[in-house]
Amino acid sequence: MAGEAGRVLVVDDDAAIRRSLERGLRLSGFSVAVADGGRRGLAEARAERPDIIVLDICMPGFHGIDVCRALRGDGDDVAVLMLSALDEEADRVAGLQVGGDDYLVKPFALQELVLRLHALLHRRPPAATGHLRVGGLVLDRSARQASLDDRPLELTPREFALLEALARDVNIVLTREQLLDLVWGYDFQVRGDAVDTFVSHLRRKLEEGGRPRILHAVPGIGFVLRTDGEVRKAGDRKAGDRAVEGAS
Repeated sequence: MAGEAGRVLVVDDDAAIRRSLERGLRLSGFSVAVADGGRRGLAEARAERPDIIVLDICMPGFHGIDVCRALRGDGDDVAVLMLSALDEEADRVAGLQVGGDDYLVKPFALQELVLRLHALLHRRPPAATGHLRVGGLVLDRSARQASLDDRPLELTPREFALLEALARDVNIVLTREQLLDLVWGYDFQVRGDAVDTFVSHLRRKLEEGGRPRILHAVPGIGFVLRTDGEVRKAGDRKAGDRAVEGAS
């Protein structure tokens, strides 16, 4: 039954791509709306409140990055999957930095797009409550806000989710595959460079003002949020690893 998979807004200035995606996504069970440019796409997103947006990065006048930045500025954390050409790597990074959740490089297979949309739509677990404290890092999981050494951190929704996943398993090395599953919800083969991109942006924010590094890369394995000298692999948990306070 059409619409059961979720409501998708496709924003692309290429009419052929809009028609192709509209048809393919409808056949895959999605309810689909389309917009032919960034400004119209932003207006549609604000008016219709879709479950997910497929957003072309490079559009004349008002780019996909502008659309995503405006939505995040509204406080809207709708899932956004960005489309880019092969030679638009800098734009893809910029799109992730302003709050995009994922990207696909054109040309792509419809099946991969559908799988990624399903993963993004099901990425959010039930909302956690209370505060997660790791040293000087405090995550308010109800408000989705974070601070480090009493200074607020300006994080995108995806950066917050990544930091929360690492903080829940403090001092435990998590692989890229584990982080993709915990934060992105992917259950199919996908490149792990999205994790590296988000870790890079997150680490810059954590270290702003000369603060010491607490988010470390472990070559050949993954990443760890480290507050002491002890690092363990995922699965080797000890009591007290997860310093979660009660709801406040």
